[in-house]
Amino acid sequence: MTRENTDSHRAGYELPLLLLAGFRTLIDELHDQLARQGHPHARPAHGFAMQAIGPDGATASDIGRRLGISKQAAGKTVDRLIDLGYAERATDPTDARRRLVRPTAHGYDMLTRSAAILDRLRAQWSHTLGEQQLRALEDSLHTVAAPSAFRLDATQWLGD
Repeated sequence: MTRENTDSHRAGYELPLLLLAGFRTLIDELHDQLARQGHPHARPAHGFAMQAIGPDGATASDIGRRLGISKQAAGKTVDRLIDLGYAERATDPTDARRRLVRPTAHGYDMLTRSAAILDRLRAQWSHTLGEQQLRALEDSLHTVAAPSAFRLDATQWLGD
């Protein structure tokens, strides 16, 4: 990709690449900072999985459905989150036959730190671009992004 297309015509392929580059810039910096704050093994897929688990917990089937992956793949993801100390398995208080996956204190810490880091990164972008231009960018993306695009299965979609 080149930056030579500064006139009114830009190649169509540049837009998705720029959006992806912006996403990668934010996510890579997020994970660099998380590593320095006690979460060196956190990966983007873990964040999506923790969102799929939610604050009240979820079954492996629920997690798989929310992430757009098989129950078996969800089970492997859950096993990894448990190994890292981000989640735990527990009995569902409303149905003793069901096993829930719940965030641990370490998992909540990662999510809380992620939110704070992303707020700081947004503030940096605001400083670089100006708040008005950043808000215009966000508003424009809200306008053109399909409502169905706000899903947790992004890592699966990117992997296909």
